[in-house]
Amino acid sequence: MNSLFYLSSVESTNDVVSQLSQPDLNGISAVYTFDQTKGRGQYGNTWEIQKNKNVAYSFILEANRIRLPFSLFNFYTALLLRDFIAKITENDVKVKWPNDIILQNKKIAGLLIEKKRVKNSNFYIIGLGINILQEDFGGLSKAGSIKSQTQLSPDLHTFAQELHDHLCEHIFLPPEEEELLKLYNEHLFRREKISVFEIHNIRQNGIISHADREGFLHVELESGFEKFFHKEINLLY
Repeated sequence: MNSLFYLSSVESTNDVVSQLSQPDLNGISAVYTFDQTKGRGQYGNTWEIQKNKNVAYSFILEANRIRLPFSLFNFYTALLLRDFIAKITENDVKVKWPNDIILQNKKIAGLLIEKKRVKNSNFYIIGLGINILQEDFGGLSKAGSIKSQTQLSPDLHTFAQELHDHLCEHIFLPPEEEELLKLYNEHLFRREKISVFEIHNIRQNGIISHADREGFLHVELESGFEKFFHKEINLLY
């Protein structure tokens, strides 16, 4: 059985969802809020949401039910979020490696996957932060929202429920690994385009080739092809 709970305010949805009294071994349990005060992002970063403008959503599922290796599960979850946003906005949505969601060249969503042992079972905890109605991002020039990029204004509760339904329907039914990688690379942001990267604090041009099964990003630089893992390369666009 799948369950979804709304919280008026919370420090971190990832922390709260892991404390559910009985995480569902047969489905997914999830929480969401429009007021997350201490959200976490990738690599120790924070994920702040503007109150009553955006959605923080986290779900928990039993890890043994996922037959994908971690890197591909990360890609698959990003693809599911991409597919959902593409459907509701009727736009071409991209995934910026490894798992940021790009709508019309702006980052509107990201995700964080953690693994935790709860009551003698291993669980994945997946946190999604989606910018919905926010329009002012201060100095964050690469940030956007569904409203800022499309002028659409989804109802936040409806968005969260429909996202939850979408994930419940698809999360345990991934395609074969080869097809999953193909789909991921088809939607990879700035693939096969000349882009500017920062590598070891040095800027240089390169062209993204593809991401592989282990989660590495392959880039063609002036010196030849190289592959990078998370935080080893920064795409500056």
